[in-house]
Amino acid sequence: MNVQIQTVNFDADIKLVEHVQKKIDKLKTFHDKITSVEIYLKLDNFGQKVRDKIAEIKVNVPKSSLFAKHESKVFEESFDLALDSMIAQIKKQKQKAIA
Repeated sequence: MNVQIQTVNFDADIKLVEHVQKKIDKLKTFHDKITSVEIYLKLDNFGQKVRDKIAEIKVNVPKSSLFAKHESKVFEESFDLALDSMIAQIKKQKQKAIA
């Protein structure tokens, strides 16, 4: 599984990158044929928004591509919520493949 983590408009500290990597490794338990994962962490401070930390996750599996996005005040929270959404999508997609 190839994992890419990209940051937009900021430089991520090692703690955030480790948090993301640790959680992403758990995706293998939900689908064994994930080919690649792209993670985008974006800081959107151009407006006066309270929730300006955006996490986007794109997961590529054979014959399909899944996407989840969430934004909140903290990157870890944004990423965790996007990951929860991604896990739900993976489970749903895997159920369709079985049926």
